[in-house]
Amino acid sequence: MRHGKKINHLGRTASHRSALLSNMASSLILNKRITTTVAKAKALRKYVEPLLTKSKEDTTHSRRTVFSYLQNKESVQTLFGEVAAKIADRPGGYTRIIKLADSRQGDNAEMALIELVDFNTLYTKEGAEKKGKTRRSRAKGKKAEGAEAESADAPAAEAKAEKKTKKSAEPKAEKTEKKSTKKSKE
Repeated sequence: MRHGKKINHLGRTASHRSALLSNMASSLILNKRITTTVAKAKALRKYVEPLLTKSKEDTTHSRRTVFSYLQNKESVQTLFGEVAAKIADRPGGYTRIIKLADSRQGDNAEMALIELVDFNTLYTKEGAEKKGKTRRSRAKGKKAEGAEAESADAPAAEAKAEKKTKKSAEPKAEKTEKKSTKKSKE
């Protein structure tokens, strides 16, 4: 029985798999995006996300721990330098897997692009303000949004109400004038 054994072996021995993931993680950190199979991308995400979290705290211990996984000085330096600075305020989810339409020609394997989220400029709007940290409470968010919407709509609603009263007041005045003229003629 395979209770609790959900690691993808990728058809390799343990040493081969760890070397593969180490090399792919180093390439991802240095190049910010790589193209690989979907299965390898998913395995790499589980491998590299804890390392990215560890890089937020720049201590000798965390550097040595990360180096034991990556075995590459350049990638460790890049990780603790520019990558850690960009992901400092992100609470997780540092990588994105995008499945590609074309499959590999040799064995028809599904291909994917795995990238570091903060280094992709296609999905970020230039000049847009970053959102502040928020709590994950739905009730507060709905109440706050409702209050903001009501306060924003209040002047518009008052203006509409005034227009309606003016329009409805004008025809009534005209009707009363017509009635009074009819009565005076009689």
